[in-house]
Amino acid sequence: MEFFQISVDENVATVTLQRPPANALASGVLLELQHVLDELKLREDVRVVLLRGEGKFFSAGADIKEFTALQGAKSYANLSKRGQQLFEEVEAFPKPIIATIHGAALGGGLELAMACHIRYVTEDAKLGLPELQLGIIPGFAGTQRLTKYVGTAKALEMMLTSEPISGIEAVQMGLATKAFPEETLVSEVTAIAKKMAKKSPLTTEAVIELVNFAKHQSYYDGVEREAELFGDIFTSSDAKEGVMAFIEKRQPTFTGK
Repeated sequence: MEFFQISVDENVATVTLQRPPANALASGVLLELQHVLDELKLREDVRVVLLRGEGKFFSAGADIKEFTALQGAKSYANLSKRGQQLFEEVEAFPKPIIATIHGAALGGGLELAMACHIRYVTEDAKLGLPELQLGIIPGFAGTQRLTKYVGTAKALEMMLTSEPISGIEAVQMGLATKAFPEETLVSEVTAIAKKMAKKSPLTTEAVIELVNFAKHQSYYDGVEREAELFGDIFTSSDAKEGVMAFIEKRQPTFTGK
C-alpha cells in the first residue's frame, strides 16, 4: 500500500497512516483506507485495530488543495457523502478501532478519529474542526459526531471559533478516553488493545453492533443535511476566499456571499 502500513502482533493490527508532512486525507488515502478495512475485516489473526499517524500528526485534515479541483455543488455533496459512508463503516466495523492521537487531529482528521470506537490522545494533542476558518463546514459527519461527544454548546464553540482543544481537555469533555505523555502513548494504548484482543470476537462484535443502536434517525438526517450544505457552501464566494486565504497563508475576508 502507498499510504498505510499494517503490522500485527498478538491479534492487534497497528495501522499507520504515512502521507507526509501532515497525513492529509486525500482521495487516494480514503480509497486505500477502504481497502485496509476490507482486508482487516477478513483476517482471523486481527481482533483489534490501532490507527495512528506517522510523523508529527495523526492527521491535520483533508487535502484542501485537492478539493478545489471539483466543480459544482453536487460534486462537493457527493464527496461529503463518500467520506460519510466510509467513516460510517469505520464506526460499524465489527472489530474495535482505536484512534491513537498525537500532534494534531484537525478537520477530516478529527472526523476520522471520531468515527473510531475509542480515542486515546497525548496530553498536548490538538483536536478541532477549523473548517469555518476556510469559509466551509465539516463534511464527513463532524457536525453530528462532535455534538454527540461534547454537547451542543461546546461543539458550536469549537466550530465557530475554529480553535482546537488539547488532549487533556478532550478527555475532560468526553471526546477522548484517556491522555498519556507522548513518549508512552503507543505502548500504553497497545497494552489496552491487547487486553481487548483476548475477548471472544463474537462478544466484541455483538457489543459494537448493540452500541451503534444508540444512533437515532435524527443523526442520519443531520448527516444527510450536512452533505447538502457542504456542497452548497463550498461553491460560495466565501469558500473560494477562505480556501485561497488558506493557501496564501493570510486571514480571509468573508462577505456572506
